[in-house]
Amino acid sequence: MTARVLVVDDVVPNVKLLEAKLSSEYYDVIVAYNGLEALEKVEQEIPDIVLLDVMMPGMDGFEVCRRIKDNAKIAHIPVVMITALTEPSDRVCGLEAGADDFLAKPVDDIALFARVRSLVRLKTMTDELRLREQTGNQFGVTPATTERNIEVGKDARILVIEDSVVDAKQIHNTLSEQYQVLVESDCTEAMVLARGGDFDLIIVSLGHADTDPLRVCSQMRTNEETRQVPILTVVDDFDRDRLVKALELGVNDYLLRPIDRNELLARSLTQLRRKRYQDKLRQNYHLSLTMAVTDGLTGLYNRRYLNSHIDNLLLQLGPDGKSFSVILIDIDHFKLINDTHGHGAGDEVLREFSKRVQRSIRGVDLVARMGGEEFVVVMPDTGLGVACIVAERLRQAIAEHAFPVTTDGPAEIKVTSSFGVAEAETGMSSSDLFGAADEALYDAKRSGRNQVVTRGLPPEIDEEDIRQAAIM
Repeated sequence: MTARVLVVDDVVPNVKLLEAKLSSEYYDVIVAYNGLEALEKVEQEIPDIVLLDVMMPGMDGFEVCRRIKDNAKIAHIPVVMITALTEPSDRVCGLEAGADDFLAKPVDDIALFARVRSLVRLKTMTDELRLREQTGNQFGVTPATTERNIEVGKDARILVIEDSVVDAKQIHNTLSEQYQVLVESDCTEAMVLARGGDFDLIIVSLGHADTDPLRVCSQMRTNEETRQVPILTVVDDFDRDRLVKALELGVNDYLLRPIDRNELLARSLTQLRRKRYQDKLRQNYHLSLTMAVTDGLTGLYNRRYLNSHIDNLLLQLGPDGKSFSVILIDIDHFKLINDTHGHGAGDEVLREFSKRVQRSIRGVDLVARMGGEEFVVVMPDTGLGVACIVAERLRQAIAEHAFPVTTDGPAEIKVTSSFGVAEAETGMSSSDLFGAADEALYDAKRSGRNQVVTRGLPPEIDEEDIRQAAIM
């Protein structure tokens, strides 16, 4: 996963060294040498993450971080402070300023890259939710939301998985003053509680003696009930390998032993506030679905919402921006289905068609009904090669199994569909993009239907395309 990284440090050799390391990992690096320049670069470049030195002349890193987090336009961008300061009080100060992490110099490369990947994944998910909320805002359906405005009350629920009696007691006593805290030492029982307890934060000790805590974290990220719950791990300073693995598995944050009370409170508050913020974004997103932007028959987005969503994505597209692709789908000979089996059967086919498409794509992808028997899939951060693989998978999911209908008695209808795929390019308008996909779709229908066609020459499909498509 690549990303745009802003490196901020007043010492030129430090910047050059970090820039070289990040570039070798194929990150796009932007640099700034003081606080004011950093704030300008954040607003102009909108990086995916900021690596920020603390000790700088004029405006220190704490103030830069506070200003970033107080600006609604850029507050969602993760900030990692990198500094020689190592006292717990310094980390707490950084966390209270809004930093997502606090790494001590000299920075361990493996730990740094793991943290960058973890935070970029989180930002990617948040960006998609914010983009959808922005679309709802344009229709006047939902108000804008900022993380800093989110209040976390005493109703917040925290599950602590810790077999050390001393640590468990310290964590419970610290957090129970403000939140509802449940401690469980048995990992199997903890998993049962997590799946049914509607928790806002799960704290997992990576030093658990009886069970592999990394497997517990992995299961938390696998299960639907706990997938969106932030995980804070407690780890020994010398156990860096396990910490890196935890971050790769999707753990959100970590706390080093010995546990500092104020740092525990600060990191817990950050994760709780972020969970409430994302919950609010999802709530606003679902609210927008019910307000004149969905198709009444299939429950998918309608063309009005789709056009606004595409326009928002095109505004983010630039020379260094992330591209996206659209898949235009048309049900073959749909009029014949209506004429032969009736419009009731046609409606059943449309609903089942919509379900099959939704089951075959990612959560961040958007599906819309253009009208009649025509549908669109919008795939953010996806090139033409991967989109073609996904389109072929969709084609097979439609064609391989007949569609059950109940109008005028149970029956099954064989359905196929044609696909046109196009990738957004800089300077395109939404009509240009849909025009390219429509041309490809027309070629698919003219060439015999039930196939996938792209605009122009088919893209070369490499192993990375196949790997990306396989995890979608």
